[in-house]
Amino acid sequence: MSKMAGKKEIQGEKKKQGQGKIVLCGANAYEQKYYFNETFQGIPQSIKDELHIICVLFTEEIGGIFTIAFEPDGNVVMETNFAEDDYLYDEIGSGLMVKEVGRNRQEMFESLSLYYRVFVLHENLDLE
Repeated sequence: MSKMAGKKEIQGEKKKQGQGKIVLCGANAYEQKYYFNETFQGIPQSIKDELHIICVLFTEEIGGIFTIAFEPDGNVVMETNFAEDDYLYDEIGSGLMVKEVGRNRQEMFESLSLYYRVFVLHENLDLE
């Protein structure tokens, strides 16, 4: 994989990549590939399909690599990276699109966070 430069995040504090995060899914415009972490097979198919569409459309429009991951506390974070020599990558558009996706899919991301906290972190959630 080529050197990565530039990184944008939404939700949660900015942390170094790979520091306890678990990638849920992502798309890579350079290799034209989509990835879904099989650890999360229990997520409903309709949500998996929506995640697939979000990731692929993001990389088709903006370029680079786009991932959706869980932080150690269960918060969902979206990240976009690009190759240092990728002069076609839309850095301004990437920030705007990350914010738009976060705003439009807020309920889905909150549900994914709850899923992670219950089924991965085994938190006991009292919903009173």
